Amino acid sequence: MQLFYNPKLDRSVNQFAFSAEESKHIVKVLRKGEGDELHITNGKGYLFTAKILTADPKQCKAEIVLTKKKHQKMHWLHMAVAPTKMNDRFEWFLEKVTEIGVNEITPIICDHSERKIVKRERMERIIQSAMKQSLRAFMPKLNPVISYKEFIEKEHKGLKFIAHCQDDEKVELKRRVAADKDITILIGPEGDFSDDEIQKAYEKGFLPVSLGEARLRTETAAIVACNTVNLINTI
Repeated sequence: MQLFYNPKLDRSVNQFAFSAEESKHIVKVLRKGEGDELHITNGKGYLFTAKILTADPKQCKAEIVLTKKKHQKMHWLHMAVAPTKMNDRFEWFLEKVTEIGVNEITPIICDHSERKIVKRERMERIIQSAMKQSLRAFMPKLNPVISYKEFIEKEHKGLKFIAHCQDDEKVELKRRVAADKDITILIGPEGDFSDDEIQKAYEKGFLPVSLGEARLRTETAAIVACNTVNLINTI
């Protein structure tokens, strides 16, 4: 099954038209014609089955014939991750955590960050593509880039963890995570969090966690953390 994305769809919509780009893809590439069915999500939990009314490569029109509502899991996972020096690694992280199941992502700029500028529009396209590829009905929330200092001062509900490389006493994340709880996890840059950042996190109630014995790259650590939380919530 191929999934399309249209954030404007809801239960009140009966007929609609695809964008010029998607219309061309549907008619010219997929060779879909009148009467063929397509599957669409609005990224807000709804899955729609639509039948093509007009197979026009410039404006493909369709009618919704079936609507299903998916429900979010009880937990909410918020990943605050420092962008990596190599942009493709951060994009890989975005793709994989979307496939695994993340609810919210905030890029954070830390004291040791080597990359301080990211292209939000491109990140949104990567998340959208991963959502469609993995047939998910919910689009993860992507927040604007923010400094670590600003992020740590915000109110964060639920369980709060920081994964860093210093030799402080830590407990494995899988032993800290509880099912059906809101969770915020901080993942630092290649140069790790600074001493000041770690201390500030402790003062704000973030607990130090371990992701295993090996030292992981930023993007790998974030994916491991995301997968751990999702495993706990599927047991």
